[in-house]
Amino acid sequence: MRPLLKMKALLSLFLLLVIAPIFVTSLNPSLNDDVLGLIVFKADIQDPKGKLVSWDEDDDNPCSWVGVRCSPRSNRVTELNLDEFSLSGRIGRGLVQLQFLRKLSLAKNNLTGSISPNIARIENLRVIDLSENNLSGEVPSSFFRQCGSLRGISLARNKFTSEIPASLSSCSTLAAINLSSNQFSGSLPPGIWSLSGLRLLDLSDNLLDGEIPKGIEGLKNLRAINLGKNGLSGQVPDGIGSCLLLRSIDFGENSLSGSLPENMQKLTLCSYLNLRGNSFVGEVPKWMGEMKSLESLDLSLNRFSGQVPSSIGNLQSLKMLNFSGNGFTGNLPESLNNCTNLSALDISQNSMTGYLPLWIFKSGTQKVMPGSKNIPLYTMKENAMQNLQILDLSDNAFSGEITSVIGVLSSLQFLNFSRNSLSGPIPGTIGELKALSNLDLSENQLNGSIPLEIGGAISLKELRLEKNFLVGKIPTSIENCSSLSTLDISENRLNGPIPASMAKLTNLQIVDLSFNNLTGNLPRQLANLPNLVSFNMSHNNLQGELPAGGFFNTISPFSVYGNPSLCGSAVNKSCPGVLPKPIVLNPNSSSDSSQSSLPPILGHKRIILSISALIAIGAAAVIVIGVIAITVLNLRVRSSTSRSAAALTFSAGDDFSHSPTTDANSGKLVMFSGEPDFSTGAHALLNKDCELGRGGFGAVYRTVLRDGRSVAIKKLTVSSLVKSQEDFEREVKKLGKVRHQNLVALEGYYWTPSLQLLIYEYVSNGSLYKHLHEGSGGIFLSWNDRFNIILGTAKSLAHLHQLNIIHYNIKSSNVLIDSSGEPKVGDFGLARLLPMLDRYVLSSKIQSALGYMAPEFACRTVKITEKCDIYGFGVLVLEAVTGKRPVEYMEDDVVVLCDMVRGALEEGSVEECVDGRLQGIFPAEEAIPVIKLGLICTSQVPSNRPDMGEVVNILELIRCPSEGQEELE
Repeated sequence: MRPLLKMKALLSLFLLLVIAPIFVTSLNPSLNDDVLGLIVFKADIQDPKGKLVSWDEDDDNPCSWVGVRCSPRSNRVTELNLDEFSLSGRIGRGLVQLQFLRKLSLAKNNLTGSISPNIARIENLRVIDLSENNLSGEVPSSFFRQCGSLRGISLARNKFTSEIPASLSSCSTLAAINLSSNQFSGSLPPGIWSLSGLRLLDLSDNLLDGEIPKGIEGLKNLRAINLGKNGLSGQVPDGIGSCLLLRSIDFGENSLSGSLPENMQKLTLCSYLNLRGNSFVGEVPKWMGEMKSLESLDLSLNRFSGQVPSSIGNLQSLKMLNFSGNGFTGNLPESLNNCTNLSALDISQNSMTGYLPLWIFKSGTQKVMPGSKNIPLYTMKENAMQNLQILDLSDNAFSGEITSVIGVLSSLQFLNFSRNSLSGPIPGTIGELKALSNLDLSENQLNGSIPLEIGGAISLKELRLEKNFLVGKIPTSIENCSSLSTLDISENRLNGPIPASMAKLTNLQIVDLSFNNLTGNLPRQLANLPNLVSFNMSHNNLQGELPAGGFFNTISPFSVYGNPSLCGSAVNKSCPGVLPKPIVLNPNSSSDSSQSSLPPILGHKRIILSISALIAIGAAAVIVIGVIAITVLNLRVRSSTSRSAAALTFSAGDDFSHSPTTDANSGKLVMFSGEPDFSTGAHALLNKDCELGRGGFGAVYRTVLRDGRSVAIKKLTVSSLVKSQEDFEREVKKLGKVRHQNLVALEGYYWTPSLQLLIYEYVSNGSLYKHLHEGSGGIFLSWNDRFNIILGTAKSLAHLHQLNIIHYNIKSSNVLIDSSGEPKVGDFGLARLLPMLDRYVLSSKIQSALGYMAPEFACRTVKITEKCDIYGFGVLVLEAVTGKRPVEYMEDDVVVLCDMVRGALEEGSVEECVDGRLQGIFPAEEAIPVIKLGLICTSQVPSNRPDMGEVVNILELIRCPSEGQEELE
């Protein structure tokens, strides 16, 4: 059935395309060719927006269809305009049927494929506009051999390639040619100058090369020529001066050279001349002033030299003048004040000297002040440059002061005096420039303060005053510049605080206050700026805590460097807690408050204890109390241990079941797998010869099961803090179910009210700490060993975090190495045995190794999360790579590992941090990324630290970068 339907469909299409035209033409040849042609054209394209829904093949004529225009006399289609219809597909043969078509415009669509020469066969076609599509390939030479009465063609902004067909010169009726923004290559076809009726020629933004051919003088009707953005070389042809009707010339961004032909002065109708970005040399000819219709003159980025000719002042219609990027010297001619319509003046990047040309700011009769070094003085009259919007005098050698009369340039939007030798203060009249959006006075010798009036420039978006000698404070009035997005006042001598009013500038994106003498705290309100991408405050004297939130959570350390009194995550320095004011003690004071202080004339001295002294006294007191408490605790533990020793005196014939005993003296022993069978007694647990080490939770001993297998038994020394037996057993059983190749397995436990034991698998090769720091007691760890230890540790922590278990006690002594070199992390989850996660207990008992503790432990209001483990892991990474302890005490200094490595990274010497035992035998392409990962993990802000799963992925990518690249691809 389906093949039959398919055959019917094909037959219908055959009738439509072949037989129907013959039949319809025989009935009414003047009416239906257009309908048929447009329907066939529609069949080749896609119309996603349904713009052509009105095109109905059953209509008698298409004159009411969208985009179609017909002759009112003949009802034949004369214009097809489908611009911006979002059409795609190819231009088919259907349009050939439209024999009365005069204009075809399919611009700004998504049409693809090549251009068919059949289109030019339409005898009456005068305009073809296929611009701004995705047409590609070569333009066939035959396309222009049958161009009939074609007047204008635009193939601009497509993807056409190869050379421009020489047959283009056969279209003698052409008045406009636009082939711009394609990929045409080769040289200009010489025959193009034979098109005497040509008015517009645009071949810009292609790949054309070679010289401009001679013969251009034949184009007597030429109004506009654009050959810019190609690779044309040689000189401008002399004959161009004969094209007297020229109004626009654009030869910019080529490789043209030499001097300008003198007969160009005849082009008195020319209003636009662009020679930008070539290699023209010599002085600007004086005859340039004869081109009196010029409104835009761009000679920038060439090799012109000498002075700007005074004849330029004759161009009274001039609106834009750009001489930037040349070798001009001297000063601007005063005659330019005749160019009263000038709106943009750019003479930047030259070698011009002298004082700023005052005629820019005012007009009048020139006088010379006595003893003023010939500085011209002008009497005030109407401003000559009242229309000036852009003024760029940057990158020259102008000197002197910025005149206060600058405020008269009321239309100014862009002002750039940067990289000159200007001195003196910034005039307050800058604030009168209400339209000014960009102000750049950087890299001069300006002094004084930033004027308070700067707040009057309410349209400012960019303010750059860096590298001057400005002093004083940042004015609070800057809050009025509500559009400000860039503020750079670095490398000055500014002092005082950063005003809180800056927080009102919600559009700020880039702020640079570096290398000043700013003081005080950073306003916390700055954290509310929503669009910040950079805030550099380095090398000042700022103090206190960095604002929390927003951009400041991820601020780069480079942006805060050089402020020794700053604290917070970015500077890797914890902020001190809020401490009471210094205590004032008067030994002669009584309980009477009126006598709490005595005047100095009585001879009584006040004893003032500083905060540091109080901290020292408090610490000493805590140490004394701790010693007493530990002594009492040890006495209790020893007595309770002796009472329960009978319960642990196992002989060879002793046998223990999994069920707990009810004998108070024997306690409760549970093994998670196998029989609890020991070959030694309690003396092994208490014998220091069998001790493996001590930690925050207690001592660890080795003992041997009857089958010869060794186990490690941790005797907890926090009995008074351990939960009840029920809670203790529940938590231990949970930990006993945790299994991972990089975790030390918990195999059982023993309980009495006064003694608790945890039974672990025994790991034979000691700890990472031993191998890194105990000299001959450890073994040499190669780079590959260390990387595997780091990776295995990361995997174990990722597994724990998936089970919502926080380790709390990551350090190198808790990373054990088995006989095959694999790391096994121990002591995990022991904090769950405590009745509550008390900060003091965690910091003093569990996080006993200084340097691993995350900074949030010091703040009771911050939630303790897995990010604490990630901080400790980051320290361990740096320890493994450098071979140094987290904190090392020197004779007169304390070196914190994280700070040392971070400083080396900033100085570019991070490779020197790698363990000296590895020098010359480690891959830098792995070591440096691992160090950077460790620094990221030790970020002061918890949210900046990656998750352990991400850490594992990063490490695996560092080890096998090619695999990661394949994934990216």
